[in-house]
Order: sequence, then C-alpha cells, then structure tokens
Amino acid sequence: MLMALSEACISTKITLKRPMYVPNHFAINERERILSFIEANAFGQLVSQVDGRPFSTHLPILLNKNKSTVYAHIARVNPQHKEIVGQQVLISLAGPHDYISPSWYVSPGVPTWNYQAVHIYGECKTFDDPDRLKEMVDKLTHKYEAGFANPWQPDYPASMLRGIVGIEITISDIQAQYKLSQNRSIEDRQRVIAELEAVGSSELATAMIADVL
Repeated sequence: MLMALSEACISTKITLKRPMYVPNHFAINERERILSFIEANAFGQLVSQVDGRPFSTHLPILLNKNKSTVYAHIARVNPQHKEIVGQQVLISLAGPHDYISPSWYVSPGVPTWNYQAVHIYGECKTFDDPDRLKEMVDKLTHKYEAGFANPWQPDYPASMLRGIVGIEITISDIQAQYKLSQNRSIEDRQRVIAELEAVGSSELATAMIADVL
C-alpha cells in the first residue's frame, strides 16, 4: 500500500496501477518502521529516464529532518542528471534477502525468496551550489564515520565538489514490502528462521523474528 510520510506535505495515494506489486500480507504501513528501514538501508538505486530508456545509479541517500525530501549526489560526468529535472523518479532500497528452500517447510511449498524492500517516488531537482553540496557530503560522511573509533573529519579540496551534482527529490509516495514468510504457518516460519541462521543469513533471520513471530 502507498504510504504517507508526512501529513503536512505528503498524501496517501492508492491507485489501481501500483508502481510495485505488494500483496496485502507483505505490505508495511507503519511510518516509523519504514523510516527506520530507510535510515538503516540508505544505499540503493536512483532510477530515471535517459534518452527514453530506464537509467539507474547506485548511491547513498539522506532524508531531511522532516522526512519529506531525499538528498543524494552523482558524478557530473554521469548523464543521468542532464534530463532528470522535473522527472518522477524512483529510489529502490533493499534490506537483507535470501533464497528459501521448500525443504525447510513442514507443509508443501515451492522455492521462493524472502526480502525487505522500500520504493520511494518523487519529483527530482538538481543543484550545484558548493555550500549545499558540501553540507550534504559532510552529513553523509558524519553518518557513516560515526561508527568508527576515530572518525575521519571532512577534509578535502573544495574544488572536488565541482565533480558532483546534487540530487533533491520531493517525496510523493512510498511503498514498503517485507516478504518474510507471513503466508506460512508459525511452524514453517520458525524452521525458515533456523535454517537461515544455519546458513549464515542472520540479518534476514533477525528481520523475520522481529516482524513475523
């Protein structure tokens, strides 16, 4: 189901032609759960049109304070920024995922894949003001350096900012899907969790414990 991020600026939209197919039992609608997922899995694909064809760039993203806007940057030599202004774009984010064998079930089943995914939609702008670019790059740096014992402090020539273009996306819709065996019995879910842990897929097992048990 399509998800409203902010009552003040984003309306919930439910359309007959959904951009992502989400069965009801896999749909996630709680705002805080979705935002937490985005913050924890903020590396994904920015998808737009270039020369009439889908074009994707893999990149980290940042949400603004009120969670209504996504910021990112791409290389200036990347052709994606040349046509992206005004386009409705997609950011696709993925969490832990893995193959699920039907041999793990008590009851009959078929091979499948468990995963967590969020799609963010919105209209795109670009910017190249050096101060705004520096602020964004430094925020990204602080976010990912924070977990280190001796975080690196931003220290780079300002001229390097000329090599990137800022991306600003005003969020219009969000879809979230956690396919975590919700359509299976409790016993089947428990067995899937145990098998995932056994093969080293602990993050997906933890997600299943948190969301379906």
